[in-house]
Amino acid sequence: MPELPDVTVYVEALRERIGGQTFRRALIRGPFLLRSVDPPMSAAENQIVRKVRRVGKRIAIGLENDVWLVLHLMIAGRLHWRAAGKNALATFEFSSGSLQLTEAGTQHRAALHLVQGEDGLRALDPGGLEVLEATAGEFGRVLQSENHTLKRSLTDPRLFSGIGNAYSDEILHRAKLSPVALSQRLSAADVDHLYAAVREVLVEWTDRLRADTGGKFPEKVTAFREGMAVHGRFKLPCPRCGAKVQRIRYAANETNYCPECQTGGKLLADRSLSRLLREDWPRTPDELDLKLERTSR
Repeated sequence: MPELPDVTVYVEALRERIGGQTFRRALIRGPFLLRSVDPPMSAAENQIVRKVRRVGKRIAIGLENDVWLVLHLMIAGRLHWRAAGKNALATFEFSSGSLQLTEAGTQHRAALHLVQGEDGLRALDPGGLEVLEATAGEFGRVLQSENHTLKRSLTDPRLFSGIGNAYSDEILHRAKLSPVALSQRLSAADVDHLYAAVREVLVEWTDRLRADTGGKFPEKVTAFREGMAVHGRFKLPCPRCGAKVQRIRYAANETNYCPECQTGGKLLADRSLSRLLREDWPRTPDELDLKLERTSR
């Protein structure tokens, strides 16, 4: 799912291309894409684009009559600045060109809402803290307002805006904190360290993605990036200490972490592997490798 750095770069690219331009019409081919009925799509047609901004992980396009087109790409939705294609879920035609929305897979999670005014926009905003605009004290208060694992806290859009599965892995690795540490058990120093890590990782990756696009429209938006420390790097060496990156799988997600840097050398129990190995859960990555080798023979 595109997160704060990716969505920020999308927004900046769109501002350059559609800011001050006229939205002509939308050609919607995906029957599940449009999730609202009032205002109707006709209310947006032939209106000048006045604003483009990020709302959490959503992209909001504000028109001169205060109607907003709000796109949530979810996991597999992607944007392209090009002519309409046969595989597009939707094509948004502007006086300056066409924006195409595609979605891989068959789950139809990408969503488009039309809302009226700031009140309508706020109704779609989960309300999470914008960490890049917050003080350390504000961050700490939100983090410890509920007692969850750090992985859950960082990715909860009601607590923090724009952070998802990929960048939470990178943030926790940068902070040298376990993804399953409980938020209310962190020391004040750990909270400050995590605050700094969030800001560093989000700013660094936003800058890096800007540089990668080189002024072009971002086409290679993915959760797995060359140069990430742990996300998507299962079994590869940690760039800090060289230990093998490990993971926990749950539902359609996974958490990637370095056991040496983040969990004191201990493996976190992966439910699927825990069932396989039952009570004989290995205590270190080396023990896990040995047991998996034995069970595969």
